[in-house]
This record gives sequence, C-alpha cells and structure tokens, in this order.
Amino acid sequence: MHRTRFRNRRTSQPILAACLSALTLLSSASIDAAPQAAAADTRYERVAPSPDGIGKRYMGREIAGVMGWEGAQWLERESRAREERPELLLRELALAPGMTVADIGAGTGYYTWQLAKQVGPGGRVYAVDVQPEMIGMLDRQMAKRGVRNVVSVLGSETTVKLPPASVDLAIMVDVYHELAYPSEVLDSIVAALKPGGRVVFVEYRAEDPAVAIKPLHKMSERQVRREATAHGMKWERTIESLPIQHAIVFRKP
Repeated sequence: MHRTRFRNRRTSQPILAACLSALTLLSSASIDAAPQAAAADTRYERVAPSPDGIGKRYMGREIAGVMGWEGAQWLERESRAREERPELLLRELALAPGMTVADIGAGTGYYTWQLAKQVGPGGRVYAVDVQPEMIGMLDRQMAKRGVRNVVSVLGSETTVKLPPASVDLAIMVDVYHELAYPSEVLDSIVAALKPGGRVVFVEYRAEDPAVAIKPLHKMSERQVRREATAHGMKWERTIESLPIQHAIVFRKP
C-alpha cells in the first residue's frame, strides 16, 4: 500500500425446470446487485488520471496510485528513522500492554514489530495488507525478530477483514491516501474498533510546501477530518511533533 513519493496498481423436464429456476434466481440477484453497485459508485467521481493518480476522486481529492511489493525496500530504507522519527509517534500513541492494535497497510512490518513491543506478549497486532507478497515479507520479518503477537491478515480493496469490535487502535501510516475504496475501508475499520477505540491517520503534511513529497501522496488535516467525520468518528487531536507528517487521531463514540 505504499509508493515511492519523493519528487526527482435436451435434459429431462425436472432438471430443465431446476436449471431455469436457478437462472431466474441468478438473474434476480444480478438485477438486485446492480442498483447497489451503482449507489456505491456515486461516492466517487471518475476523472482523467494525473501522473500519480488513479483517475478517481473522493470528496474532492484524487486517490493516489499504489506502489507494488517490488518497491518494498523503500519501506525499510536506512534514512526512514531519521526522516520520520517513529519513536515520537509511538510515544504519542500511549499504547499499553494487552491492547489490540491494527496496522492497516502494514507493508513489510516496519511499524508492526514496534507496535508489538508496545502492547507486549499479552497484546496483539493485526498486520493488514492487500498484497500477498507484502504479507510474506512481513511474516518473515516477524519470524526473524522473534515476534509472536502479530497476526497477519490479507485484506481486500474494500475491507480490512478484522473481527467486529476487536481493536483498541487502528493506525494507517502513509496509507490512507492510496486506498482505492477509502469509504468502504473506513467503514470496515470503524466496525472493527471497540466502542471508544481510536483510529490514527499518519500522512505527510500537505500544508507544508517544504515537505518534498508528491502532492497526491500528502494530505491536509482539513481533508482527513472531512473524510473521517463523515463516518461518525470524533476528532480528538492532531499530533504535530513529527518532522514531516502529522498524525490525526479520531475516536469511535
């Protein structure tokens, strides 16, 4: 769920009757499904794709394209710790032993194993990604590090596939702007949160021209708040202590 973003994805009558009945049911199901698909599609606007986008707009912004698993080494680059200061973010999250956390768009697990340390052996981290290759890399990383409280989950473009009301905190690090179906995915995340659970959007700051990231791979606080509150979540605070990102925290009522 990541992309390099710096400037420079004839039978007998009974059998015949049964077949006709089945075809009628299938036809009815298709007819019923068509309005539902059309209704869902009205959430999005089709446009001519920009060089970094997918030609699909949601609530005024074009959705950025997703980089494939082939670029996974960018997620583990040596400079990342210096550029993003993950320890600052982890401290702000105030995780506690025993919590259940979901790392949405986990990629290779750069944040996953650090979250796993925070929640301890009695906690759990669901590491969700839509690419089987990423899941394979993540699993190998967790095995190499001896991490045992991570459950990898192969999600889809529309759902994170997590148990209902099971998660204390869900986090997306540089992921949300690339979701092809942000509305549906956010619905599934909200459903997975416990009452009072939090979801954290970590995005490169679109308000800061000094952040040398391609525009579609940045998001403003205003845009994130607009999209998240449409799903019934309450803004709690915005963390501005990170070098080039902001972390925008919402809580499920």
